[in-house]
Amino acid sequence: MSAPGTFWHLHEEDPIEAYQNFKFGMWVFLATEILMFGGIFAALFIFKYLKPEVYIHGSNLLDWKMGALNTVILLCSSFTMAMAVDAAQRGQQKKLVWNLIGTLGFAAGFLIVKYFEYSHKAHIGIFPNWFGWFPEAKLDLFFSVYFMSTGLHLLHVLIGMAFIGLLLYRATKGRYGKENYGGVEIGGLYWHLVDLIWIFLFPLLYLLRH
Repeated sequence: MSAPGTFWHLHEEDPIEAYQNFKFGMWVFLATEILMFGGIFAALFIFKYLKPEVYIHGSNLLDWKMGALNTVILLCSSFTMAMAVDAAQRGQQKKLVWNLIGTLGFAAGFLIVKYFEYSHKAHIGIFPNWFGWFPEAKLDLFFSVYFMSTGLHLLHVLIGMAFIGLLLYRATKGRYGKENYGGVEIGGLYWHLVDLIWIFLFPLLYLLRH
């Protein structure tokens, strides 16, 4: 008869193997996210091809300067997140904490810019199609896609901020170091995907006006 605890001991996962499995799972998840947003990108291209005048008219109602500002903000957040991963791998706790704080700060800046952008559209009467409040019926399709894509991206930003907030809390407790940085690396992969999606959304929505 096996000694007590032998069964669980035999089924304990090696830390390195657990890390590799977790990282592989995240890559699979990221691949599904890319496929989902890939469908949205394809819809935008098809829409521009089939209804170029509607697409251009709708895009001209967007503020490209706000979109560009948010692009810069997210690129900066990607840099601080990459620095956070590097700090975790080197065991530099203080640098890790400050870079995670910086990433959250840039993410908050993205939300503030997006708030002003959404509130301006609400002020001039541009709302998602399911409310039926567009100033021009022909813009229904463009802004339906706009709110769906940017709203879905915004949801991913909020999820990423929650994840980074958890990493920050654990970092302040000294949970990460040279031998244990997998969580920060996984968080970095997710956040870089969030930034990458916006880099595609920005030109597709704000710049393809011709």
